[in-house]
Amino acid sequence: MSDIADEREAGPTLAASASASQGPGRARARIVRDVLVIAGLLSAITTLHLFTNTQAPNMVLHVLYRRLYYVPILYGAFIFGKRGGLLTAVAAAVPFGAHAGMSLGLLGAQVDNLMEIVMFFIIAGLFGHLRDMESRKTGALVEVSTQLENAYRKLEERAIQLINIQEYTQSILRSITSGVITVGSDASVTTANPAAERMLGMSEYDMVPRAVASLFRDDGGLSGEVTRVLSGSSTRALRETTVETHSGRTIHVQATASRMKAVGGRTLGCVVTLEDVSEVRSLTDQLIRADRLAAMGELTAGVAHEVRNPLGVIRASVQLLEESRVDPERIRQATDVIKQEIDRLDKVIKALLDFGRPSSPTLAPVDVEEVVRDVVLFTERFAKRANVRIESGLKGDLPRVRADADQLKQVLLNLVSNAVQAMEDRADDRPGAITIASNLVGGYVTLSVADDGPGIPLEALSKVFDPFYSTRADGTGLGLTIVHRIVDDHHGHIEVESGEDSGTRFTISLPAMDAEE
Repeated sequence: MSDIADEREAGPTLAASASASQGPGRARARIVRDVLVIAGLLSAITTLHLFTNTQAPNMVLHVLYRRLYYVPILYGAFIFGKRGGLLTAVAAAVPFGAHAGMSLGLLGAQVDNLMEIVMFFIIAGLFGHLRDMESRKTGALVEVSTQLENAYRKLEERAIQLINIQEYTQSILRSITSGVITVGSDASVTTANPAAERMLGMSEYDMVPRAVASLFRDDGGLSGEVTRVLSGSSTRALRETTVETHSGRTIHVQATASRMKAVGGRTLGCVVTLEDVSEVRSLTDQLIRADRLAAMGELTAGVAHEVRNPLGVIRASVQLLEESRVDPERIRQATDVIKQEIDRLDKVIKALLDFGRPSSPTLAPVDVEEVVRDVVLFTERFAKRANVRIESGLKGDLPRVRADADQLKQVLLNLVSNAVQAMEDRADDRPGAITIASNLVGGYVTLSVADDGPGIPLEALSKVFDPFYSTRADGTGLGLTIVHRIVDDHHGHIEVESGEDSGTRFTISLPAMDAEE
């Protein structure tokens, strides 16, 4: 029976597994109990055989008793499987065979007793085999069930994580002060955060699934940027524009449309961010207005200064004429001074007119290197007279820019003239050099005019573009101001680098035209 216990531990059935799951102590107690039940049944049946005589009237009882051996055999096979059933069959066959051999006879007329013992083993093997098959299937089902429970638990944990992430994301979107609208691949709105609802005066329910353009009375070109992003022409579009809602509210927004992709790279739509910059725009306009008023004050003071000096000289010359009587030489000197001062006033007035009433640029595709070559040709002779050579370092094959070629020439002529005049004023007589170079930097075509002259003092560097600021006695101080205005009109920017005795470099950056333009 100890072998049966070993079999119980080696190959547990569903019942043994359940017992084992309740603890090793209780499982071992059940094994002992089952073994005792089998042993008790075998002992009881064997005792009945031994204490019942083998006379003819009692043979029917012996036939019944030997059938009773199937009860512990089936019980052993059911509890412990095939090996348990066979061991129980052996335990039943030994006492039954001994009793049959001594009292009943195994051969001859009682050969059926031998066949009965064989049936013990056949029944034990078949039933135990079926029980083992059922146990294996049950074990497989239990394993599958356990795997399914684990998978379900993991899915449940993942679902909880996703819900938490979704709630966290929603909390972020609800807290953002900028309006966030997600748009599907068909340009229809899929979600909108509370800031977008407040900004547009519409609920998310009213926005979904309408087209972006239908959310505004005037979208300021926003739907066009969304279409560009969804079509793949651009991955991100930034636009500062003014939109008008259906409630009649006008908002100045900085809008960003960014492509939204799935993990596999498939385009899901785009995210539109709307930031209300109306207050910032209002403050900027106020600062610009204040800056213009300050510039106007400086301009007025400069005009008064530039006009007062020549008028004072003219007045003194007229007084000189009045006192000269008939002295021809003094009259000639006075009239020469008057004409020079009148010419100076005319020059100032002309510069003021150019600055105050600038002509709008006629924009067209322009090759900046052709402009540079023309300017070098115009200024070479003028530069040679001042002992200055002009060199060009053109990159070649640069994209064109949308500009007014004549105004660009005016800018470069002014910068080259200033550089030549700066090198004329230096103390030594060594020759000077001006280098005009071109390049492409970050989508901008750059033109630089560099000289090796005396440079600009640090305290004066921030004033070079101010009206009426000039380091030359005969300068109007409006040349670089006009240059700055022309570059601004071309949506570019100009920078200056200089230092005393290290030369000066002006760098102009203009937006390059792309292939489509």
